[in-house]
Amino acid sequence: MTTMLIVEDELKTGTYLKQGLLEAGYDVTLVNDGRQGLEHILRQHYDLIILDVMLPSMDGWDILQQMRMARHEEPVLFLTARDNVSEKIKGLDLGADDYLLKPFDFAELLARIRTLLRRNRTQTSGTHRIADLVMDVTRRSVSRSGKKIHLSAKEFVLLELLLQQTGEVLPRSLLSSLVWNINFESDTNVIDVAVRRLRSKVDDDFTPKLIHTVRGIGYVLEIREE
Repeated sequence: MTTMLIVEDELKTGTYLKQGLLEAGYDVTLVNDGRQGLEHILRQHYDLIILDVMLPSMDGWDILQQMRMARHEEPVLFLTARDNVSEKIKGLDLGADDYLLKPFDFAELLARIRTLLRRNRTQTSGTHRIADLVMDVTRRSVSRSGKKIHLSAKEFVLLELLLQQTGEVLPRSLLSSLVWNINFESDTNVIDVAVRRLRSKVDDDFTPKLIHTVRGIGYVLEIREE
């Protein structure tokens, strides 16, 4: 079943959207807070995300920017009451796929959703590979040399971020924000402890080693010559 996430703080609008999309045959999750919406996006895959612009704790622009930085390419439809050309351009430049003004006709919303879903079906599958490590995002499974690796939800998100940006150094500040939803200065040890646990599962019993520390900055996932 096609899955959707709605991030909308107006209770009446959110409830109306969810009910209508459920009746249209979609599997719908509704959250009312921006930061919670980003956590849902980074934790699991959705076929489509519907974002309001003005949200508590984190606005739609920031959510979109953070998810695209984390290489989450799910289609995003913005809903907003702001009829402003510059804001539409901003959303599209950040990686939005469509933009619909409130109030809107529900039939038009459904037509736009069907168009975005058809477009998204042509994209690649949610599988990441490096060396003998394979992550299937859709099935939430990880294996190495054919051996299944059991990860916690946070470890899965952490590994997915590293895989999505293979060869790029991810600063601790970015990891703490995207995976743990904490301010980097508040607790640096949690990142290092989590990476050590992930390494013990992904690297300790295998070669080559894939997760590397970049002293003073963060971590990178890549194949290095021994």
